[in-house]
Amino acid sequence: MAKTQSGLNTRSRAMTEGVSRTANRAMLRAVGFSDEDFSKPIVGIAVADSDVSPCNVHLWEIAKVSRARLIETGAKPLTFHTFVVTDGEAMGHEGMKCSLISRETIADIIELDARGHAMDALLGVGGCDKTIPGTVMGLVRYGAPAVFVYGGTIRAGRHNGRPVDIVSAFEAVGAYSAGKITEQERHAIECAACPGAGACGGMYTANTMAAAIEAIGLSIPGSSSVPAVSEERTRVMSDSADALALCVERAITPCTILTRKSFENAIRVVMAVGGSTNAVLHLLALAREADVDLSIDDFNVFSDSTPILCDMKPAGRYVMEDLHAVGGVRMVMKMLLDRGLLHGDALTVTGKTVAENLADVEVSLDGQDVVHSFESPEKATGPIVILKGNLAPDGAVLKTCGLKTDFAHTGPARVFENEEHALEAILAGGITKGDVVVIRYEGPRGGPGMREMLSPTSAIAGAGLIKDVALITDGRFSGGSHGMVVGHVAPEAQVGGPIGLIRDGDIVTIDSRAKVITVDLDDAELERRKAAWSAPAPRYTRGALAKFARLVSSASEGAVTG
Repeated sequence: MAKTQSGLNTRSRAMTEGVSRTANRAMLRAVGFSDEDFSKPIVGIAVADSDVSPCNVHLWEIAKVSRARLIETGAKPLTFHTFVVTDGEAMGHEGMKCSLISRETIADIIELDARGHAMDALLGVGGCDKTIPGTVMGLVRYGAPAVFVYGGTIRAGRHNGRPVDIVSAFEAVGAYSAGKITEQERHAIECAACPGAGACGGMYTANTMAAAIEAIGLSIPGSSSVPAVSEERTRVMSDSADALALCVERAITPCTILTRKSFENAIRVVMAVGGSTNAVLHLLALAREADVDLSIDDFNVFSDSTPILCDMKPAGRYVMEDLHAVGGVRMVMKMLLDRGLLHGDALTVTGKTVAENLADVEVSLDGQDVVHSFESPEKATGPIVILKGNLAPDGAVLKTCGLKTDFAHTGPARVFENEEHALEAILAGGITKGDVVVIRYEGPRGGPGMREMLSPTSAIAGAGLIKDVALITDGRFSGGSHGMVVGHVAPEAQVGGPIGLIRDGDIVTIDSRAKVITVDLDDAELERRKAAWSAPAPRYTRGALAKFARLVSSASEGAVTG
């Protein structure tokens, strides 16, 4: 493996003076360097391993495969650890406020560790919702050659002969509260939902972002759908190390790869696989790191022109391992490319273009119904729609997954100041058909941390109200949420956005076709309410959450702190 110019010069400059050079070498000898290692590229392996969650519990073991292969290519790897706040375990309580913040912190850790030790290249290994975008943001920010490797999806659990997953467990709570299943049934689903290592199995945020990073060109082709415990995992880890060696040799950096075209490819794939609304937040944040001009308004173009081709959970029947079995994300990309919907000339970490990577991929739709044809899609348009109107002047994100057609819903607002109060009302049967549940002061600054609302949306689904009750929030949604749900409402309530001004009984309209979200109040009334409004005191006055609240941007800009 040849040395990268920028990283090597940084390290060389740091070692030119005798005392500094001797000190650096002495310390590196203590961690296993020999004389010949000082002439090799230093490759940082940033691993989000942790035994707090199935998404990440196996990452160190699989990272060892890449480490061994990097040594064989002539590199000297140094491993450092990022960390994880797991959404599934943080869901429904104060811990979820730490989730989005962890994305920013992971990026900071990678930047600081790599810059502080003058690393020549980086291999990032992540396994769950925030370790994927956080790791990739850090790789891009540092700027040296880099490759991202996804740790893979969990296999589906089985209950009474049908597949279940983490969202099944959440929805079972709502079904139990509505008297639709027994406590024994709920417990059995809980016990079967997560059978081993890997990230949540449906097309939730982790699998959505893994697909997006493959499409954008920073992961090797075919890697995003490989299950965590698959025998193919060894090949993925080894080939990713080889791709990084090539990037070092050719001085291919993330910013060489990340262009407007590559982001358009990522958005297109997110739409085609029926991906999570969190992709909007994370791709906006990543574009900012890469200095690529991308705005929230750009997403509707791709939603309008991309059908959902994959029948995936949460609204569909299948999980990521099923998609992998029939051809994976790579086959979906090939279908899009053949249809003229991808930029085939976009560069990737293989040193080849998207079109070159997909040249030998076969598309086979016979004998399976996981992936549909363009002529018979799961839905004619994408799963994500950006809404605007007097309730969200800067935009809001509608998740249409599970809604086969465009819809318009008008109903009275049921306003809650936080997630917990809303969930209590839903579980107690206090929400009825036609209502619009409004959960506010859960935005990036107000929460702080922009909690996911999987518990309320799952409770609505479990109660059988998914087509009759809408939910809007300045928070966000898990990739597992589905139904008439609108998140990322901006400006958020904490900064005086209109969502903070509406009252119980105000009539709210959500129209997916017109792409509007409005409250039936005129400008004068909104102004009167705004004049009488004052911001609540910050919920945290010190520590990471307080710092995030002071620094974070709007959800419509990716909720970034830098």
